[in-house]
Amino acid sequence: MPRALEHQHHTGFFVRGPSPTARLFFFAVLSLVLIATDARLNYLVEVRQGFIALLHPLQIIANAPLNIAEDIGEYLHTQTTVVEENIQLRTQALEHAAELQRFKALAVENERLRSLLGAAQLSSQPARLAEILHMSRDPFSHKVVVNLGSRQNITPGQAVIDEAGVVGQVTRVFPFSSEVTLITDKNLSIPVQVERNGLRAIAFGQGRSATVELPSLPANVDIRVGDTLITSGIDGIYPAGLAVAEVIQVDTDADSPFAHIIGKPLAGIEHHRQLLLVSIPQVDRPADSNTLKTPAPANNKKATPPKRHVNN
Repeated sequence: MPRALEHQHHTGFFVRGPSPTARLFFFAVLSLVLIATDARLNYLVEVRQGFIALLHPLQIIANAPLNIAEDIGEYLHTQTTVVEENIQLRTQALEHAAELQRFKALAVENERLRSLLGAAQLSSQPARLAEILHMSRDPFSHKVVVNLGSRQNITPGQAVIDEAGVVGQVTRVFPFSSEVTLITDKNLSIPVQVERNGLRAIAFGQGRSATVELPSLPANVDIRVGDTLITSGIDGIYPAGLAVAEVIQVDTDADSPFAHIIGKPLAGIEHHRQLLLVSIPQVDRPADSNTLKTPAPANNKKATPPKRHVNN
């Protein structure tokens, strides 16, 4: 006969202990007791400090990604800020340099205007301050154009000077500008005299060489290198005593009765833009010039009176 099945005792899958509620209650009571005891006796301070010291490396490791991200963001922000500030400072430096150069140019121009004012005061004739607009592009023609014209009562023939001496003469006048021919132009001449001994001569421009020449003077003329040529004033255009040029070359040749004398103008337009246009002095006419009588006829015949017409 088959054997009867014996009753088997099965073991539980989980070993059962106190219930979760009991555990919660136990640990809650234990926590309250420890909190109250620590609050009264402070016996867990050293334990907490020990745990904090042990967990500090873990805290650093845990905060490391956040700290690294913040450092990278701050570095990038600082780098961008530094680059922007550097660009801004460079721009400001360039602007300040430009302003400084402008102030220096204004100071030089102010000093030059003061010198021109002094030249105008030395001249007995009234003068007008003009500014150079542009220069001639022809290398053989030494001319400039200034910003004063017939609307400002500028007339051809006016002398043009600066603080150093004679520059040239107004040769053409337009409504709002004028053409000035420099004394170095080959088509312009100016009466001069040697400041040292008063010797008179005529200075002619040499064109491209930017010099003036004193032709037709004898070989034994009393002119030396370094002499200053000034205006004689006999032409009635240039005021007397203005500096014109400095003698830089005096050559004599046994085969020629004339000396070759070259002068370098003292005034110039290479570094400045302001000039003075000196007015031409007016010649005083006699008050009774309009009452002058016509001269008598050259022959001895008497002038017959005009016939009268008698009305019938």
